[in-house]
Order: sequence, then C-alpha cells, then structure tokens
Amino acid sequence: MKFKRTIIIFVIILFCSTGTSHATDDNNKIIKVMSFNIFHGATTNGSFDLDRIAKVINDADPDLVALQEVDFKTNRAKKYDLATELGYRTKMIPLFAKAMNFDDGEYGNAILSKFTFLHTRNIILPFSKRNEPRTTVEITTITNSEDTISFIGTHLNHLEIGKDRINQAIQINKIFLSNKYPTILAGDMNDTPKSETINILENFWTSSYNKENPQPTFPSNKPEKKIDYIMFLPKKRWKVIETIVVQDSIASDHCAYLVTLELLNRE
Repeated sequence: MKFKRTIIIFVIILFCSTGTSHATDDNNKIIKVMSFNIFHGATTNGSFDLDRIAKVINDADPDLVALQEVDFKTNRAKKYDLATELGYRTKMIPLFAKAMNFDDGEYGNAILSKFTFLHTRNIILPFSKRNEPRTTVEITTITNSEDTISFIGTHLNHLEIGKDRINQAIQINKIFLSNKYPTILAGDMNDTPKSETINILENFWTSSYNKENPQPTFPSNKPEKKIDYIMFLPKKRWKVIETIVVQDSIASDHCAYLVTLELLNRE
C-alpha cells in the first residue's frame, strides 16, 4: 500500500509540474513593445528630464522599445548619450543608430531591449537633397520563450510633401519582407491612417491599431492624429492582445504607443 501511494503521489506531482510548464511557456510568448519619440530629451516644458522619459517606459514595462529623435552627445542634450542614459535608467540594453551628424554630436534612432542581441544593423533610407537623412535600425534577438524574432525601429520624414516618406516606406518593404524570423516594425511614421505612406506599409505589414477608431498619438498635450505605429509580419504569427496610448504631456510632444503581442506557434 505504501508503495502504491508513493506512485500515485509521484504521478500527481508530475502532472501538476507539466501543467505549470505549459502555462509558463504561454506567458513567455507575450511580448510588450513600445514606440516612443522622445523629443531629443527636451520635454515640452523646456526642462531636460531623462528621468521623466524613463518613468514613462518603466511604468509601461515593455520588453522592446523603439525610440525616435535620439541625440548622441549633442550640445542641446548636454553631451549626454541619451540611449545609454535611458538604458541605465530602465535597466534595458541600449543601441543607438546614427542618422546624421548634428550639433557637435549625432542624431538618430535607438532601441532598448530586455533581450540580448544576436545581430543588429542600421540601414539608410532614401531622402532628398537638403532633407534630413533617415534610417531604420533592426535587432534580431531571442525572447524568453526561446523564439528568435526581429524588431525594427524607424522615423520617417516629417515634411508635408510626402515624397521622401513614401520612398522610405517602399524601401522598408523591400528590405524587410524577406526576413527569416517573425518581425515587428515600430516607429514615428509621420503620417495618418489611410495615407499613401501607411497604405504602402499595410500592403504587407499588419498594424496593431483599431482601424475603425485609431487612437491619436500626437501632440501629447491634446492628441489629435495618429502618426506612431507598431506593425508586424507574418500576420499568422502574431496576435494583438492590447494597445495603449500612454499620454504624458511633459515627457515628450508625442505619446508613447504600447502594444502587447502574443507570438503564435507555427501551424
């Protein structure tokens, strides 16, 4: 009898352990991503407050963040390396990607990540003479669920005449549609839903926002239009769990855009 009881207890423990493992794996498939134009650290009240920016990120607790308008040791940013400073304040791994020289330093995009990098690249996007250069930065990483994914951050041209912005969207599609791994694209696209720029991207990428009621992300004091996005491909590998526009009227002139995704298994 004692021997039989031992076997029964062992089977129960094994069953419970197996169930717990599956639940953990499901939780690990959840990835929180953020796009945040940080206004080169200036804040909207004229202060220079990296702690305020970091608080927006820390409160949201994302796994991956695409940052736009990031300064690297410029005079206006008090010679700070903003990506590294925000990485320190959020306990995330920073990666700065230069778009151009500016103000005795550099200016571009950055990524913050809770996961280490397998591979990174910074790609120059097309731009017209005398317009600001634009780039897109990509990391490839392994998540907590041991899945390999790619995460891309970008910032498209802001001018009202959208020639550069359209060409940049076309180039992003050309570069990344052949990606080997499930991919997330995040950034300030500087254009609204149903615009030519967004239509070009959405021909291939799936957007996370509600197309019937897109939540505006700019300006942060009174959001009126959506210009910040998180998209993904392939569509069948991702499920949108939640989207949140994080409004802090001081931290930046943009709201942060936070999306919780689930990485689905292959069929």
